[in-house]
Amino acid sequence: MPYKEREIEKKYHSIGEVAQMFKVAPSLIRYWEGEFDIIRPKKDKKGNRRYTKDDIQKIKYIFHLVKEKGYTLEGAREVIAQGKDKGFDKVEAVQKLQEIKEFLLNLRDEFKSKSQP
Repeated sequence: MPYKEREIEKKYHSIGEVAQMFKVAPSLIRYWEGEFDIIRPKKDKKGNRRYTKDDIQKIKYIFHLVKEKGYTLEGAREVIAQGKDKGFDKVEAVQKLQEIKEFLLNLRDEFKSKSQP
């Protein structure tokens, strides 16, 4: 089996990197920070936000509620406050399942293309 180099995982991400992950403007991330008290990134000496993996997971949950499920900000706040369906873990699980599905579909397509004369 060939050697596979491990990916280097960053400990902190800038607001620009986080915004790019979700394909939104950095201003939306800052806005959500003011609207949802679960998002509290660390700030460096210059005041630049530094997001941890945990912060990004929380933003992912808010993104899922607001952008994918169509909740209003007030509705999303209520869901978070009630701890409904402990969504942090579910969003992560759904994302992993989607990655596995893509992998399997690619595998199937490769197999089909190799088996055709």
